[in-house]
Amino acid sequence: MNTTGERTTYRLVVVSGGTSNPSSTRMLADRVSARIGARTDRRDATLTVDVIELRELAGEISTALVSQLMGPKLTAAVATLAAADGLIVAAPVYKAAPSGLLTSFFHILDNDLLIAKPVILAATAGTARHALVVDEQMRALFAFLRTMTVPTSLFAASEDWNDTDLNKRIDRAALELVLLMESGFAHKVKNESWNSYQHSFGSAGGSETTVDLDTDLMRLAAGGGAAHAR
Repeated sequence: MNTTGERTTYRLVVVSGGTSNPSSTRMLADRVSARIGARTDRRDATLTVDVIELRELAGEISTALVSQLMGPKLTAAVATLAAADGLIVAAPVYKAAPSGLLTSFFHILDNDLLIAKPVILAATAGTARHALVVDEQMRALFAFLRTMTVPTSLFAASEDWNDTDLNKRIDRAALELVLLMESGFAHKVKNESWNSYQHSFGSAGGSETTVDLDTDLMRLAAGGGAAHAR
């Protein structure tokens, strides 16, 4: 979030798990980001949008899963996420689950990277039978990552694209995200409450250094003995 003069600029990042081009998953994410842009403009704010197409990172995601080594494109994507004020995460659904490509991407991220960031969760599928995937599976993943998912989840099956109800849900989710970005909640958490969260050593991109190494558990992990055993 950047405030210059009287207009505030918000940075929105779209993460699309679609594998085809064009992709219905990307189309849904674009429709949502357009509504967010319209909302911010009406509120005298500016929106910038960055898109992370996971199909372009598939090779580097696979490498990171097995070696913890990140390639240049994946490193750039992580930096983009770190700078985001809000996210749209859109996944295609295969066999009653969000795509493995999308879940793998978020599995390799630092657990501290997205704390308190507002997120719209969205999914697409060929049938309405998968409508609960967003709330039952994606929302649980982002709860673990400690994000602020908006109350309205989005799902579009083939028959939903011309349904006015989908547009109403998109508009509602867009407003929820804008209100969360306006509140500055994520920035306030990082500035005022960051140390109250449980962090892993070396987390937050390697910048988390407040983990207490002088504890019995850390000494035992390093091959030493507990203090009372000295």
